[in-house]
Amino acid sequence: MTTETFEFQVEARQLLQLMIHSVYSNKDVFLRELVSNASDALDKLRLEKLRDDSLDADVSDLHIELDVDKEARTLTVRDNGIGMSYDEVGQLIGTIANSGTATFLQELKEAKDAAGAEGLIGQFGVGFYSGFMAADEVTLVTRRAGEGQGTRWTSRGEATYTLERVDDAPQGTSVTLHLKPADPENQLHDYTSEWTIREIVKRYSDFITWPIRMVPEARDGEDAPGPETLNSMKALWARSRDEVSDDEYHELYKHISHDWREPLETIRLQAEGTFEYQALLFVPSHAPHDLFTRDFKRGVQLYVKRVFIMDDCEALLPPYLRFVKGVVDAQDLSLNVSREILQQDRHIRMMQRRLTKKVLSTVKEFMAKDADRYATFWREFGTALKEGLVTDSENRDAILAVSSFATTHSADEPTTLAQYVERMKDGQEDIWFITGESRQSIENSPHMEAFRDKGIEVLLLTDAVDEVWVDAVGAYEGKKLRSVAKGEIDLDAEGAEKAGEEREKQAEEYAGLLGWMQERLDEDIKEVRLSTRLTVSPACVVSDAHDLTPALENMYRAMGQEVPRTKRILELNPGHPLVKGLHEAYRASEDRTELAESAELLHTLAVLAEGGQPKDPARFVRLVADRLERTL
Repeated sequence: MTTETFEFQVEARQLLQLMIHSVYSNKDVFLRELVSNASDALDKLRLEKLRDDSLDADVSDLHIELDVDKEARTLTVRDNGIGMSYDEVGQLIGTIANSGTATFLQELKEAKDAAGAEGLIGQFGVGFYSGFMAADEVTLVTRRAGEGQGTRWTSRGEATYTLERVDDAPQGTSVTLHLKPADPENQLHDYTSEWTIREIVKRYSDFITWPIRMVPEARDGEDAPGPETLNSMKALWARSRDEVSDDEYHELYKHISHDWREPLETIRLQAEGTFEYQALLFVPSHAPHDLFTRDFKRGVQLYVKRVFIMDDCEALLPPYLRFVKGVVDAQDLSLNVSREILQQDRHIRMMQRRLTKKVLSTVKEFMAKDADRYATFWREFGTALKEGLVTDSENRDAILAVSSFATTHSADEPTTLAQYVERMKDGQEDIWFITGESRQSIENSPHMEAFRDKGIEVLLLTDAVDEVWVDAVGAYEGKKLRSVAKGEIDLDAEGAEKAGEEREKQAEEYAGLLGWMQERLDEDIKEVRLSTRLTVSPACVVSDAHDLTPALENMYRAMGQEVPRTKRILELNPGHPLVKGLHEAYRASEDRTELAESAELLHTLAVLAEGGQPKDPARFVRLVADRLERTL
């Protein structure tokens, strides 16, 4: 057969060099990753056979085999699972780009501790390459179930790898590591040692549902022993809580999530009665790097009577809980169930409701009993959870109860809506909020001036989803959620009559200027009016009470939805010297050419103050430069 040689991509070479030069302190994880890959291959074959009875594949004795050759110093991890075709080897093994190598390398540099770095191996799907931590050369031989020809892949982890078609490959995949010499100082153990292999399998892979077999060493004078199963294969979710240690739960979490860190919480659930199922869910302690990407794989593993059926079963949890990992084992579902059937299944919907409520009640316990764990959870997953305020009306109150938000009340401590309502001033009827890109930018917004002066607390919302959920929720305990940047605002509860008379007098006085400016700026604004929210800035732009905000318009456009451009309202501060000067200049002269440019500048400054962009940046710069030149 012809052997072809290929070059690794630059990023792939960088990754391999990191593996080879011991970036990871715990070299043992390579065996965990290879066994995990083998287990996945067995799961996939059984599922494929369930779906296609005609598949020419032997599923009578699915297992993982570990083979040690002390003389040749090799360790082989072999499975008789789904295997790979020649093209799949080239795509999945030959190029690491599919695993997000660039992102992996970046996160590896940013990892703050060894445990964080080690977790990236599995999380980015590059577990196969961890074998180069322990081996000078790796050989992979594989044949896809149902195909007649196999493939051999070989590399020393340097610049190249080879691919070759082979005729005598058994079904499944075998990975042979040509081991480096043991180096205890660098945590590189002797992986030809039976004791070492047993200890690693027991620590990391005892719960795997497939037998992991190894032929033990023959004793002097004894017959050659047969293969021995190293793992217990006990389903942790089916055992009582007092039979399972936290370490065992954590290893199961690491196996199914490919996250090296320990989970934030383990959630057990057992339902009995007309529809029985068991669930073991994990709340991670860190958000995965791709949580908000379209390709993020969400959902938990689905088993039926301890038989693996489906990975990433999306129907069992709503999208806003996509970060939750775990296992659900149902007793009364068909083994031949499909994703389409699951979407319609009444029992699945019942399970989703129960699992969702259980996760939310766990977060509520964090909030009530463990402030540190709640703070970690909200920092990592609060943005995702708030999506449920828009999509899950049934659990909206429960989500609101465990949500917290930055606020002007404290620079460090977030607040719940219940705490906000408790602190509301006498006579205050609404819950005020402002949205924007960052806390600093919205705290300094002109829209905040009157609220700051009167000491009224404002929620500071900086996540993209905040633009949407505030409208979906609308109110909390009878208090409306109102934006400080929308509609007309009157904070003068006391002396309202006197303040109203004063505003009416100012409106009459400024009527000519307001009308003229509205005419001049008609293309960009729907109205010019005097402001009750400004105390320092000369002007601001606001949205009408029921209009979309600019950020929401941009969000819809980014999703491919065309929305009409909404004209906004320009508010002027009649107490500001600039506005007073504009008014005097308007009354003093019939020639308002220069004044029109000043009005345009004032409007653009108001747009900039809230983080927007000038409609014509070049013209804006020219007008500002012209004004500056005259002052010199």
